[in-house]
Amino acid sequence: MNFTTLVVVSSFIFLLIKLWKKPKSSQKYEKLPPSPPKLPVIGHLHHLVGGLPHAALRRVSQKYGPVLHLQLGEIPAVVISSRDAAKQVLKDQDPGCAGRPESIGTKIMWYDYTDIAFSPYNEYWRQMRKICILELLSAKNVKSFGSIRKEEVSRVIESLRSSARGGAAVNLTEKVFGLTSAITCRAAFGEVLKDRDSLIFLLKKGVTMAGGFELADLFPSSKLLNIFSWNKLKLLRMRRRLDSILDVIVAEHKLKQNGEFGGEDIVDVLIRMQRNGELQFPITNDNIKAVIFDMFSAGTETSSTTMDWAMAELMRNPRVMAKVQAEIREALKGKNTVEESDLQGLKYLKLVVKETFRLHPPIPLLPRACREEGVKVNGYSIPINSKVMVNIWSMGRDPQYWDKPESFEPERFENSAVDFQGNSFEYLPFGAGRRICPGMNFGLANTELPLAQILYHFDWSMPEGMTRGGIDMTEQEGIAVSRKNGLVLVPTLYSPSN
Repeated sequence: MNFTTLVVVSSFIFLLIKLWKKPKSSQKYEKLPPSPPKLPVIGHLHHLVGGLPHAALRRVSQKYGPVLHLQLGEIPAVVISSRDAAKQVLKDQDPGCAGRPESIGTKIMWYDYTDIAFSPYNEYWRQMRKICILELLSAKNVKSFGSIRKEEVSRVIESLRSSARGGAAVNLTEKVFGLTSAITCRAAFGEVLKDRDSLIFLLKKGVTMAGGFELADLFPSSKLLNIFSWNKLKLLRMRRRLDSILDVIVAEHKLKQNGEFGGEDIVDVLIRMQRNGELQFPITNDNIKAVIFDMFSAGTETSSTTMDWAMAELMRNPRVMAKVQAEIREALKGKNTVEESDLQGLKYLKLVVKETFRLHPPIPLLPRACREEGVKVNGYSIPINSKVMVNIWSMGRDPQYWDKPESFEPERFENSAVDFQGNSFEYLPFGAGRRICPGMNFGLANTELPLAQILYHFDWSMPEGMTRGGIDMTEQEGIAVSRKNGLVLVPTLYSPSN
């Protein structure tokens, strides 16, 4: 059930009114953030009809203020939509707001929150995050995966060349998703998985259902909803299928001989630590599978989504397309391919990526949860255990911070101090604070090289009968927001002059 349908069928929820109990709170807060009018049972859900949650919440915030208190069914929530308030939540009040909200999708698909992205803020999370940074996501490791990126990008370029020779259109969305998943698999697991396509399917479905807006998420106390939730049953079936794939990965790695120093992948490391009892918090096979799925989903989704949005925006903005291609082709001066050493000189390409992050952050609503008493933002009390949503998407389009915010203009970042390192709170594609995305360098490396190659080797046009203005920019619902429909384009080979 998608979000709009959920609200439309809210009349069904009224039939469950006898099962609903108004949550009791013994806590008295000095001053809660402002709230729009609400209805019995569903609370403020009716304000979110018409579009995806991040867009609907932006409309409500524009009317009632940058810090809102909402009741989403049974779930208390606070929405943050300004730079100053985001700084208070993610820096000044961190770790008071460093928790993660619960959802049925993340609980089932990410092994009861024992991964890294959705884990509660605790010592287990610190342990697993540290392991993954040291063994996979450090700058040194990301650089060492350069040969993997080069090989996988070369395969995609050759496939696109074949299509270009025949004048065939290609689904570029599928190409880049397959590319980033292959890079992630080889870097994290040592090989491209046999069941990669099935894992991609489960990833896409899981991310779509992990946003926290399922009926069972909004009314967790209703046993009837939890028992008869169709989406919960669907998630459980998906989890069984996921187990069948990840169990094979773990079993195969356990049969491998211990690798040379530096030859282990993240699965090998976790299995070694499991066997040797090296960890403060011992891990099970389910914990290992949670991290495997975390690495695959985060490594694949962010980079592929960014490339897809970037190409869609470039097709809609031929001036920017011409400028970035001219930069790449001038910098390479007839070379046969783009090397990672060339990327530092491609300043405008980097601006294109930054502008894509501004308009299309991979996770538009940064999910946090208040885990301590006494947290205040803009003078308002934030109730403990409330869901805190920082609307990154809204701030990226706020005219208070950006000139012509709806326009795709990479030049806005020239000579600008705004960065995505978590220091500019109006621009947070990777989050900020203790829970800033640990895979930032990995994601950027897997975005910039493929995008440079795609733009260097090919000119791109629309299929016959379609125009640039007709490119579908509809967003896919879920915790991560990709384009809903594939980007189909026609590549034409570019021949560099010698």
